[in-house]
Amino acid sequence: MKKMIKAFNEYMKKAKQESARQYSVPAAQTSDETFSQGWIGVDLDGTLANSERSFTLAKIGEPVPKMAELVRSMVKSGVRVKIFTARAGDTEQVQLVKTWLRTNGFPDFEVTNVKDYDMIRLYDDRAVQVIANTGEIVEGPRS
Repeated sequence: MKKMIKAFNEYMKKAKQESARQYSVPAAQTSDETFSQGWIGVDLDGTLANSERSFTLAKIGEPVPKMAELVRSMVKSGVRVKIFTARAGDTEQVQLVKTWLRTNGFPDFEVTNVKDYDMIRLYDDRAVQVIANTGEIVEGPRS
């Protein structure tokens, strides 16, 4: 329970800092400029790392080859990548994620669970895509 309270307090601190930030809306940019300033979020469990039915926070599964290849190609192209995971709410879990990244040959990505206006795209096994400003759900294969 203490870990949960600590994680919640850390989350609230980050949220307070984020809400205090001031944003300005820049002029239209080309897609190359957008990628150089923004970031792409990649979920960990079930997206970049295999997540088995016997899921436990103590272990992170093996890399998913296709997603690992995509992430590495994004990094090679200069795209800023962040690991977007619920594990970010617990400092011990963040260290576990960082160790997993190093062990599997990934850069020292930022680990977060906070979206901001610089996020361009999110790869996540649980997300359902909605067409902007319409509320319409994009139908596609789901497993």
